[in-house]
Amino acid sequence: MELEKFTYPEALKWLAKKYSIEVEETIDAPEDREADNRRESLMIVSGYAAKFFHESLLDTDEGKSIGLSYFKERGFSNDTIKKFELGYSPDQWEAFTGQAIKQGYQEEFLTESGLSVKRDNGTLYDRYRGRVMFPIHNFTGRVIAFGGRTLKSDKNVPKYVNSPESEIYHKSNVLYGLYFAKKAIRDEDNCYLVEGYADVISVHQAGIENVVASSGTSLTVEQVRLIGRLTKNITILYDGDAAGIKASLRGLDIILEEGLNVKVVLFPDGHDPDSYVRLMGTAGFKKHIEDNKKDFILYKANLLLKEAGNDPIKKSEVIRDIVESIAKIPDSIKASVFIKECSSILKIDERALLTELNKMRQAKAKKDGQQYSGGREMITPVDDYPVVEDYVQEPTETYSQEKEIVRVLLLYGNKMIDWDGIANTYIGPFMIAELGDVDFEHPTIKTFIELYGKEVENGVLPEDQYFIHQQDKEIVDLAVTQIATRYTLSENWYEMHKILVNDEQDNMKGTVLGAIFHLKMHKVGKMLDNLRDELQKATSDEDQDILLTQYMRMKKVEKTISDYLGSVIIK
Repeated sequence: MELEKFTYPEALKWLAKKYSIEVEETIDAPEDREADNRRESLMIVSGYAAKFFHESLLDTDEGKSIGLSYFKERGFSNDTIKKFELGYSPDQWEAFTGQAIKQGYQEEFLTESGLSVKRDNGTLYDRYRGRVMFPIHNFTGRVIAFGGRTLKSDKNVPKYVNSPESEIYHKSNVLYGLYFAKKAIRDEDNCYLVEGYADVISVHQAGIENVVASSGTSLTVEQVRLIGRLTKNITILYDGDAAGIKASLRGLDIILEEGLNVKVVLFPDGHDPDSYVRLMGTAGFKKHIEDNKKDFILYKANLLLKEAGNDPIKKSEVIRDIVESIAKIPDSIKASVFIKECSSILKIDERALLTELNKMRQAKAKKDGQQYSGGREMITPVDDYPVVEDYVQEPTETYSQEKEIVRVLLLYGNKMIDWDGIANTYIGPFMIAELGDVDFEHPTIKTFIELYGKEVENGVLPEDQYFIHQQDKEIVDLAVTQIATRYTLSENWYEMHKILVNDEQDNMKGTVLGAIFHLKMHKVGKMLDNLRDELQKATSDEDQDILLTQYMRMKKVEKTISDYLGSVIIK
């Protein structure tokens, strides 16, 4: 299972077949047995077809003169042709079908597998006649489908004919060449993704075996997960067609979403991996990849930015497109690194990109929350009111208050205090000093405050980058989440009422002291609740007097904070 990345049943069946051991399986329901039998019948007829086409290539005059000469012209060796079971379908209407029926294969499996096509009169004819054949293998090496390439120059004849979908072949779940590449992908911890059958075979023959193709289809989540079982690194090998590259870039976000790393390599105009490896050889091909591989996000940013030129509208669309890709990355640390890199490439403030990133993530969380019916309700904005939305319901009020401290420190900690005549004092150190008597409950926030305090003690004023690039993923998540505003004002508020809502920076005293004293007020409230509980449980007059004194003292503190908050916030 570990070596071949099989599931347990796959591993048992593979070993049993290898050593000719019969594996007794539990008796399934009749319909399950019937389905298994149908799949096995389709596998058997596909295996027979692969053998027929391969022998037609090697043993018939037509196969040798047309099919084999084509493969030799492409530079494929005899060993490669044998390994990939390449073949040739004779240019006759019923060469394969007639032989298959003669051998006892049932018509329904010949048509369902796509090997034969039924005429209106009920007779069958060969689907792939006059084509060179590329068998498609599943993960365990059995033939499940075919790709047939015509050698005719007639433009009315499709270049490739592929097997239709069947019980054993779902093209979105299959990668051409994966069976032959899986060991090398594991060993190299990287998978080269190319476009066509010939690309796979040529690169594989050159000794670079960790190569697969999506066989002309757009990459799917299932295909990415197949690769993800073997490695977390994918390198896309493109030919020089810029239009094709731009179109395919849109489909690569699914790789990021699955948590895999993606690099891109381009080849000179007129070359694809097949032609380039034959031109340059193994060493030259590897060197080109090593010298030219670029990270997908950064390559995409450079490509789209170059295309946008000096058009500000197009540039804004590019920025949004790039951030949408970064938002797909589940690892916050990796995402923050890309934000930093793209900030430089796009020449836009890093914080602006982070804000946009957070909006996208919050929108996704909101969307997921609306679909989730397990107890979380989302508040719907009403245009008649200045509604703000909290995207994720917090577990406790304490957590919300503590997070507000983090947000204010990150956004304004490096600004100077400009109220009550206080001079030469930064907001960050001021807040840390004011919060010296507060015990933070949430462990990540407690760690954040300790980190901030230690930096202040060392004479350093930590900014958001210090926390975004921490090793602790929880700290990174906390920082990235709090840098962007958590709330969104209804877009229709100003349009409908022409009332401007003051920005929190217009009253920094209220913003900073409000965060501090709201948290303290909350802590005092919890202390009062505890004292009330203890008063109810106290049995002696002496204990009741002590607790009552403490309770009255805390009530005075609560009143002082309440009065102070009222005067600060409304100023």
